[in-house]
Amino acid sequence: MEIRKVNIKSIFDSFSEYWNPKIVGELNGQLIKVAKFKDEFVMHQHDNEDEMFLVIEGTLKMELDNQTLEINAGEFVIIPKGTNHKPVAIGEVKVLLFEPKSTLNTGNTVNEFTVKNLDKI
Repeated sequence: MEIRKVNIKSIFDSFSEYWNPKIVGELNGQLIKVAKFKDEFVMHQHDNEDEMFLVIEGTLKMELDNQTLEINAGEFVIIPKGTNHKPVAIGEVKVLLFEPKSTLNTGNTVNEFTVKNLDKI
């Protein structure tokens, strides 16, 4: 396995599409992903996986069934498996995600946002 350092700014500068996670590393069966978010995603849940959203830049609102959380740059939220959630980006938001390899970005919902084969960068 190659050991490399990763420059988050350079990684985010290398792509422009939204809601299309990119794999930047792997750690103990977890994928480390980066993604740019803009506007609203879809309400969904992951039956078998927890997710962690670390906001690198911008403000992310996470709509849950009974509340909405605001996650700002330098903050993260862990969404437990089985929890309905909908990310809503205020402007453009840059996010680092930690998820098991099996995690589908739209969870139990398949639609135009679903990305089954993620790019590695």
